[in-house]
Amino acid sequence: MNQTATEDASSEAITHDAKGHAHGPLYKLAIAAIGIVYGDIGTSPIYAFRETFAGHHTLRPDQVHIFGVLSLIFWSMMIIVTLKYVSIVMRADNKGEGGSLALLALINRSLGGKRRWTNSIILMGVFATALFYGDSMITPAISVLSAVEGLTTVEAWFAPFVIPTAITILVGLFAIQSRGTAKVGLMFGPVMLFYFAVLAVLGVMHIMDHPAVILAMLNPLNSFYFFAADPIKAFIAMGSVVLAVTGAEALYADMGHFGRKPIRVSWIYFVLPALLLNYMGQGAMILSATPAQALATVKDPFFYLAPDQFRLPLVLLATMATIIASQAVISGAFSVTQQAIQLGFIPRLRITHTSESAAGQIYIPVINWALLTMVIILVVTFRTSSNLAAAYGIAVTGAMMIDTVLISVVLRHMWNWNKYAVGLLLMLFFTVDFTYLSANLLKIPAGGWFPLLIGAIAFTFLTTWAKGRKLMIDRMNEASLPMEIFIKSAAPSATRVPGTAVFMTSSATGVPHALLHNLKHNKVLHERVILLTVRVEDVPYVTEDKRSEEQDYTEGFYRVILRYGFMEEIDVPVALAQLKGCGATCRTMDTSFFLARQTLLASSRPGMAIWREKLFAWMLRNAESAMEFFKLPTNRVVELGSQVEI
Repeated sequence: MNQTATEDASSEAITHDAKGHAHGPLYKLAIAAIGIVYGDIGTSPIYAFRETFAGHHTLRPDQVHIFGVLSLIFWSMMIIVTLKYVSIVMRADNKGEGGSLALLALINRSLGGKRRWTNSIILMGVFATALFYGDSMITPAISVLSAVEGLTTVEAWFAPFVIPTAITILVGLFAIQSRGTAKVGLMFGPVMLFYFAVLAVLGVMHIMDHPAVILAMLNPLNSFYFFAADPIKAFIAMGSVVLAVTGAEALYADMGHFGRKPIRVSWIYFVLPALLLNYMGQGAMILSATPAQALATVKDPFFYLAPDQFRLPLVLLATMATIIASQAVISGAFSVTQQAIQLGFIPRLRITHTSESAAGQIYIPVINWALLTMVIILVVTFRTSSNLAAAYGIAVTGAMMIDTVLISVVLRHMWNWNKYAVGLLLMLFFTVDFTYLSANLLKIPAGGWFPLLIGAIAFTFLTTWAKGRKLMIDRMNEASLPMEIFIKSAAPSATRVPGTAVFMTSSATGVPHALLHNLKHNKVLHERVILLTVRVEDVPYVTEDKRSEEQDYTEGFYRVILRYGFMEEIDVPVALAQLKGCGATCRTMDTSFFLARQTLLASSRPGMAIWREKLFAWMLRNAESAMEFFKLPTNRVVELGSQVEI
């Protein structure tokens, strides 16, 4: 996610604008999208078919079951990926950006306060984001581990080295994040293009041995025959079939980087056919084998598609593909975290930009090392990709269900589509999502508890921070003095000193605590006093003509509101230098920045439970300094402390 493509002087090259959006010929954008967007769903053939037949709940690899599973995979891809995400959800862009938080911001901006259930929708969107963190931990672990396990199909004695090899690859992958992935990203498109071509070729090689799988996959009746013959096992199997569509949400999340059309083109004309051919090939290979061979190959059908002499190269290629899939998820975690910080759900964290040309190339150390720690714990604890598969489905199906709820709001209340058409679509989506989610709930004891636990913890942190910030601002506003009264009473008697004082304040009304403390202790006011509030809007980017709003209080006092989108980098000194309505141009060497560092005191006042107040206070203490976050010059900052009860 958010990788950088080649920039070239040629008009045919892919270039990026200041917002990180890619521009260039459609075919090049489509190839670049293949390398980044489809890594997750592209590596699903390594383990999805295997888990359905040889996972925790085994299926007999006979014609009824194989035809039924192939039919379920095909129609799941058509309904969930092609119809739901590619055809409908991707239309719901927030100024070109996609993803659960972008969609949530779009709904909040359009319907906020107009509907009684808006708060419930917001909480669901936040929980979808929380589930994403569980997904971003499981994806690298299961992807890399499943590929490395392919070594055992080459030589059985590789088995003891699978876990150490997987951990080594994962540590190396996370270690290079701080250096940026732009150069590595140049290889993603060609590697994944070759990988999908290999998937298709391997599938076709075996389809010729049993061509009946083609019509079997396309025929929806085979799904019904499967359920009619073995309803309980068919329902349980759906918990593994859904692994074939993991990564579908990445299409929507990456839309802001590549645009809607390249992602659709690459899916319909290349990725989807390659995946379907490979799944059909796996089914045909097992059906063409003797019963004894079928029982052996179904334990790792993906790698047995290749002839013996090509199996090791396939393992290496699959490993590269899983590394690319993991990279996309890691970059996605950075991007989602940045959005959550800007939208007020996560405390300020240190964000490093690793590319001068692409705004989306970022690195967040805390998230990087937290993910690595959890990924290693997962690999060491679960030990096999089959065990991890039990934990994988719940995060995916839960997020898909929430996406359906969010898009239902868009369809009915924002786009005003025909209620009968919307009803039929939603009935289809909810039926499929609920069935898959229900099947995965059976896996909770076997590992499904993990993404739910991570989701619950992340949800608690996200909502505690959002609620705590609101309470803190409300408490400070309650005790704030109107600016007009302050100017009349304090300004005339205070000594004025040369220069500009900028007081950062989260509230756009009243007198900041830092200003009162400065006057109380230093007994002076600067010639020009700017009360500065930074607001992040529910849009990805804010145009320069709407960047700032100034108010002149007279007597050298000004209030300035700076507006940014949730995908933008905030740089206060640059914005101040461009102000037109606050007198002379702000020069850094003549400007002092005053920050208030609040110490929170937990109280019994209505608001949050005491334990959540203490959690919020801990998060506030460990947040990145406002000086770093707003890019304030270190030698021009003064911090003044205050205590606030919430």
